[in-house]
Amino acid sequence: MSILRKIFGLDPKVDYHKLIANGAILIDVRTPSEYAQGKPENSTNIPLDKIESKIDKLKKLNKPIVLCCRSGMRSGHATAIFKKNGIEAYNGGSWNKFA
Repeated sequence: MSILRKIFGLDPKVDYHKLIANGAILIDVRTPSEYAQGKPENSTNIPLDKIESKIDKLKKLNKPIVLCCRSGMRSGHATAIFKKNGIEAYNGGSWNKFA
C-alpha cells in the first residue's frame, strides 16, 4: 500500500464506482458550502460534524457506504466512525474522482 493511501486511510484497490453501481451509498462529508460549489452525481451531503447523528438511520439501510471529501482526510475520519459502528464503509478520497 502506498504511503499516501496509508496516510489518508484509503482502502487498497477498491473499485468505488463498481460499489456504487451495485447499490453503495455515496456520501460527501464536506460542508454544505463546499458541496454547493461542486459535487459528485448521486451523492448525499452529510457534513462530518453531523455523521454521528445519522449512524442509526444509515445502519438501517444495510448498504455499503463510500465516503468522499476534498482530500480524503475528513472522509477517512468518517469511514472510521462508520466502521466502529459496524457499517461497511470505504474512504473514496477526493470527491473529484466521482464527479
